[in-house]
Amino acid sequence: MTTLPLFISGTEIAFIVFILVMVFGADKIPEIARGLGKGMRVVKDATNDIKSEITKSAEKHGIDTELPNSLTSDIKKEIDQVKDDIDEITGPIKRKF
Repeated sequence: MTTLPLFISGTEIAFIVFILVMVFGADKIPEIARGLGKGMRVVKDATNDIKSEITKSAEKHGIDTELPNSLTSDIKKEIDQVKDDIDEITGPIKRKF
């Protein structure tokens, strides 16, 4: 059995779709899906607008917008180094078992 996001199986999704068809009817489901798609597009556009406004404001006030990217790359490098060190230490131990 394969699981999809939110741990819902294919059978459960089919049952939910069946209930939706029974409640709303087959002709209303495309309208509902279209409305949900438009709503998601509006939310995505609003999020992108907010991000661009924050970036413009930060650049206007001289705040370095690349700082979070450099911090995350430094942290990722450190995490990778620790993983490599752990693999070096535990490599022989894993092989003995």
